[in-house]
Order: sequence, then C-alpha cells, then structure tokens
Amino acid sequence: MQQKQEPGRPSISHIPQSIAFNLLDEFTNSQNVYFKGSRHTTSSTMIYKTFLLVILFIWKAEGNDCVPRKFGYDSIVCVCNATYCDSTPNVEIPEEGNFNWYVSSREGLRLSLSKGKFSEGSHQPRENSDSAKDSENLHGIRITVNRGKTYQPIYGFGGAFTDSAGINIKSLSKKTQEMLLQSYFGREGSRYNLGRLPIGGSDFSTRLYTYDDVANDTALRYFQLAKEDIEYKIPLIRRAQELSPNLKLASAVWTPPLWMKTNNNYYGPSVLKKEHYETYAKYILKFLQAYKSHGIEVWAVSTGNEPNDAFVPKFKIPSLGWSPFELGNWLVNNFWPTITNTNCNETYLLALDDQRYLLTWYVDLLMSNRKAQDLIDGIAVHWYLDDFFSSEYLDNAHRNYPSKFLIMTEACTGFQMFDFPKVQLGSWTRGEHYVLDMIENMKHWVTGWIDWNLALDKKGGPNWIENYVDAAIIVDPETDEFFKQPTYYMIKHFSRFVERDSVRIDSSDLDDVKSIAFQTPSKTIVVVLYNRSSEDKNVVITDSKSGTIKINLAPYSIHTIQYK
Repeated sequence: MQQKQEPGRPSISHIPQSIAFNLLDEFTNSQNVYFKGSRHTTSSTMIYKTFLLVILFIWKAEGNDCVPRKFGYDSIVCVCNATYCDSTPNVEIPEEGNFNWYVSSREGLRLSLSKGKFSEGSHQPRENSDSAKDSENLHGIRITVNRGKTYQPIYGFGGAFTDSAGINIKSLSKKTQEMLLQSYFGREGSRYNLGRLPIGGSDFSTRLYTYDDVANDTALRYFQLAKEDIEYKIPLIRRAQELSPNLKLASAVWTPPLWMKTNNNYYGPSVLKKEHYETYAKYILKFLQAYKSHGIEVWAVSTGNEPNDAFVPKFKIPSLGWSPFELGNWLVNNFWPTITNTNCNETYLLALDDQRYLLTWYVDLLMSNRKAQDLIDGIAVHWYLDDFFSSEYLDNAHRNYPSKFLIMTEACTGFQMFDFPKVQLGSWTRGEHYVLDMIENMKHWVTGWIDWNLALDKKGGPNWIENYVDAAIIVDPETDEFFKQPTYYMIKHFSRFVERDSVRIDSSDLDDVKSIAFQTPSKTIVVVLYNRSSEDKNVVITDSKSGTIKINLAPYSIHTIQYK
C-alpha cells in the first residue's frame, strides 16, 4: 500500500532516479528550439545533466509541476492532495513569429512548456517531388496547416457527473475536492466546459432507482430528485459552474420508472407503454425544472442513453428500448408539445446517444419523420465500437444532416471483458487510445468530447453491477489523494487550448504522426500532434501565413502548439 503523504506538496524525493533522468533527457531534447550543435563527452554530459537536474528539481520545488508515481504500467500518474496539485499556468499567447509548445510523453513529461520562433525565410510550403519516405528522411514529416479551409465549430470538452463520480469526489477532504474540481474546471486546469448528467440512476450508481418509483403515479405527485442529486451532483455542478461559468450540461435517461415500461424492470428487453408516452415526457420536464430550481440550466437532453441496450440479451445496464419510428412519433406528439410552452423550451435535443454504427439505419429511420428531424439539434455518439466501425459513418451522418451537430457523449477504457485490471494507474497505452480516437472523431465532424465518469475509485467504481472501468482521475480516500492518469493529460492537450466556438481547420498527417488543427475565436492557431511510433520524429509544420516550425517529437508523445 502507498504511504500517506503529510499535508503539503508530495515529496520530490519520491521521484525515482531513472524517471528523473528520463524527464531530464526529454527536457533537454525538447529545448532544441534554443540549443543547437553542442557535442559533449560522456563525462561532461553527465556533469551537465547533474547540474541541470539540480536546477530542474529547484524549479519543480517552486512550480506546480507533476509529482509522479509509478504503479507498474508504462507511464506515471501525477499525485495531488489537499495542498498541492500540478497545474498549467496561464501563459500569454506569443506574439506573431513565436509559438508555445506543450509536451506530454510516456517517459513522464506533463504539459511541459517550451517557447520557440518560426523559421526565417519563405512562409510558403516548398515544392518537393521526393517520395513521402525520402521527404521524411531529408526534411522531416511535413504537416501543412491551412487556416483558409475550415470545418465544424467546437462546442467543448468535459466529463460526466455520475453518482459514482460524486461519491468518489465527496470521499476526499474538502480541500482535496477543490483541487480536483480546479483540475478539471479551473483556468489552470483542463478548462472543461461540457458535462453529462444522468437523469436518475445509471450503472454507475450504488443502487437502482428513478425519480418516481411509486407504481402508477401518472400524475407524478411523488416525483422528486434523489439523495444522489442533492448530496453529490448538484453541489459539484454548482462549484463547477463557478469555475467554468459557460458550463453546458447534456442529460440522458437510462431508464424511466418501471411502471412505465413493458417489462416492469430497470433493465432487459423493454419499450415504453403507449399509455405513458405523455407521462414520460412530463417526467423529463420535471427533471429539467427541478434542476433549474437549483440554479442549474440543463443545455441538452438526449432521446435516451443507448436505446439499443434494451435489445441485448442478459445485459443489465438500465435502459429503455425505442424503435426509431415510435421515438419519432413520441418526440413530435408528446415530448415537444410538453416542453414547448415552458421555461425549458430552449433545451437542445440530441438523438441516438449510442454507437456510431447506428448512424446508418437507426438515425436515418428516425430522421425520415421530417417533423422529428426538425426538432433534433444534434446527434450524440459513443465510442465503444469505434474500432469496428469506421469514421465514414460520421461523414455520412454529416453529409445527410449537415445542420445537426455531432458530439461524443461517452468514452472510457477498461470496459472490455478481457481488460484486467479495470483500472491501470499510469497506463499511457490507454491514454493513447483516447488521443487517437479524439483526433479521428474530430477530423470527421464531431464538435465536442465528453468523457465518462469524472472520477472513480481504484477498482473502477462504485458500480452496482460491478461494471468497473477506468477514468481520467482515480481517487484514494485512504490517503486523501487523487491520481491524474495519462488520459487526463491527453484530453487536457485539447480542452485547455481549444475554447468554445473555435473552428477546426485543415491539417495533414501521416500514419506515425497524427495531427489536428483549430483556430480559436481570438484567431490563435492550435495544433495537436501525436507521435504514435517508438522512434523520434522530426516534424516540419508549415503555415502559409505564419511560417515554419521545426521540432522533434519524442516517441509516444503528444504536443500542443499555439501561435498567432
């Protein structure tokens, strides 16, 4: 068991020497925008490293940098407690001709900042007739950023306020809770501006419940928010709103009250009883109004979490099945008429909230009801089958329904049966899964990304059916600490810099180095790169307006570059 740290900054003496020197190697290598051409003997190199190591440690002792801890996986976690947590200082966007460069790597860097200058000379891309491989060997991998070619706007990034997340966050001391919320929603944190909110219980609850479990209460006289809302979700959301005033919440029902369903059960094959179509619409309205009474405006409601789950045999996740035809009829005849003349009539409506393969037939059949199509604002997707169904599904959905935005509303690792242990503290491999999927989805019209549970315990719960998974932050109430996983930093490389209403712009990439680029409302360019190979990669980023950036990407590293 890990020893409990005394209040204060986790001790820097706990950094293993090998990790410290790996950090130093990456630190010195990353400075090649400043230092060039020096050769050192082995002994002089060691003296130089030792000198810099002392400086690095002094600098770390004064700054809010990662305090690493190894748990046997391929990278580190960063440890936070009641009085210390790493953060990313607010640094001004550099003047024209300069850039900020943030690096995280499998070896241990976490949003390490360097600054550099664009190369002098022509700002135009050079003509090159060599093969792609020859060009890479001679000049480095060439990434072209074209700010003149734009795609979708970006809504933002965030995570889910599940019961389990609330239980875990509240298991920490108040000061450590604040550190965790600052890490996600604060200006020096991830700057999350999206959240997801289950309407009632989900699998990430400790019990099965809805907001009205009194049988046949068609007037909904016994409707009330649960203790989980009052004790966990609402207080945490309100603090998150204080830190991130433009926080938008997307909500979804896992299951309505049992008496509204054909199987009278929380899970299993079921659809809504037709005599309760109107009652169910009022049930959702009551939820929206109840949260509004607590000062929380819900931005969007989906047509239901993963409706296909209700047709999967022996699947115990709470669910409600819908045929696309009946769902369209319910939206037009019941749901929208119920909320249209209320103070919730500006709530956005998200369709699907399920896997991308359903975009081809389920969404198409739903949208064949033109009145229902007119009511739908966006289409929500989950990532669990992305490895099996290509991003063409997203392209087709955008092509068929260009006025409907696409948004990712659930993602996690550790969900597959053969994923053991469910929580892998310090797994870079799992973080890599995130960044590659984020780049792929956002290069195919996805406008925002909402991670699953904001925080889980070291088992990956609590979860009433033991459906444990991993999370970006894992808490340890015994030591009053929380651990920031590599996944946390992967998401932060986007969320910290790509603000709401940014626009994706065109950028090229290759198999080993993936890239995506954005332009913020203030005209700052943000380029995110990921080197997925086991080798260093020289990269040349060319922007016809700003010039050329030449950098080296360490193996298995993610980079965010900012410039005007």
